[in-house]
Amino acid sequence: MSAPSFEPARIGLMLTELHLPTIGRLWPQFAERSDKEGWPAGRYLGGLLEHELAERAKRRTERHRAESKLDPTKTLATFEFAEVPMLSKAHVMALASGDAWLEKGATILIFGPPGVGKSHVGCGIGHALIDAGYRVLYMRTSELVQRLQAARQSLQLPQALAKLDRYDLLILDDLSYVRKDQAETSVLFELIAERYERRSILITANQPFSGWDSVFPDPGMTVAAIDRLVHHSTIFELHKVESYRGKEAARQQKIQRDNDKASRQRQSSKDNDNHPQEPLP
Repeated sequence: MSAPSFEPARIGLMLTELHLPTIGRLWPQFAERSDKEGWPAGRYLGGLLEHELAERAKRRTERHRAESKLDPTKTLATFEFAEVPMLSKAHVMALASGDAWLEKGATILIFGPPGVGKSHVGCGIGHALIDAGYRVLYMRTSELVQRLQAARQSLQLPQALAKLDRYDLLILDDLSYVRKDQAETSVLFELIAERYERRSILITANQPFSGWDSVFPDPGMTVAAIDRLVHHSTIFELHKVESYRGKEAARQQKIQRDNDKASRQRQSSKDNDNHPQEPLP
């Protein structure tokens, strides 16, 4: 009994039905090469499946990066570790691989004044974790708190917290700027308590723990929040560092001045070439 034959159009339809777009695109050229070189069936099928899986992983990573809301320019590759000597690059890169600390819902806390690179480091870790297959969400703490407060008012807070549970890491930037309001900060505390030892949080803050009474007006709530955050935590303190943003702005200004100076010199040289001096009599 002869094996059934399949027309290319029918194969394309079946691959579309099975949601295998990469195989649908590649199988004709693979089949041609397989026939020409005499591949075993396993090599032919395995090669197609490897490409399909690789493309799916790529598309998944792209979706996760888009939903993360991370600044695409703030990666670990673009961070100048030499400008922040108290920050261990090896330690940060180890955290960027994820694994154990995410599995136990550990926390990263980054303290320091404005402009020293706290957000950049946090976003860089987030990008690296997405590359490693994890899901990350970045938000300004004040914005997230407002959304959770709106969810509470509409009796949807449990559902809102459940949606955040999909993310392996939640990056809360600029916690110190949250408004000193009992209703809002109680929602922030509920988020911290909900994720405790289950899902990880990365927090950046201008103020050390001693200044968090301005974030959590209730001293008991402040102590309870800090206790949960530090239980399984890595803490980076970026104090006594010249503003990273300020130094970067100064570098860019110097580059611009140098470019302007070079441009003027080129223009001056061009003008001299076009108008040579008259020879002396």
